[in-house]
Amino acid sequence: MATVEKMPMLQMGYDKMLAQLRELKAERPIIVEAIETARAHGDLSENAEYHAAKERQGQVEATISDLEDKLSRAQIIDPASLSGDKIVFGATVTLLDEDDKPVRYQIVGQAEADAKAGMISYNSPLGRALISRQVGDEVEVTVPSGDKFYMVDRIEFI
Repeated sequence: MATVEKMPMLQMGYDKMLAQLRELKAERPIIVEAIETARAHGDLSENAEYHAAKERQGQVEATISDLEDKLSRAQIIDPASLSGDKIVFGATVTLLDEDDKPVRYQIVGQAEADAKAGMISYNSPLGRALISRQVGDEVEVTVPSGDKFYMVDRIEFI
């Protein structure tokens, strides 16, 4: 029997996925109506409206299926309930880069990662390099733009 791997995420990420799922489910009847309208125009072999609506329907159904799978495997973690001196999922970490400039990231799940917003996946190269590190540890990570060096300055659970 296969085990189902839990997908850690923050409440905010779970809520965002749930909202996206609701929007897509609300779009279903609109797509069906577009298909019926296009079908009424006759010959389906050269009916661009029909093919576009069918393609959108496939995309929506695939995304709905993916979201339902992720939500069913969600393991919601509240960073405020965590503590300790090591970096774990949900921790907000302040790092000092090679020029001693502070950069701040929160370790989150894959589905909620957004590097520009300071949220990196625990599966990303930097996320993997940070897990289990402590304040004062030096971290070297290889990214597409080259090697980066950081020092862990602060670990918060907020």
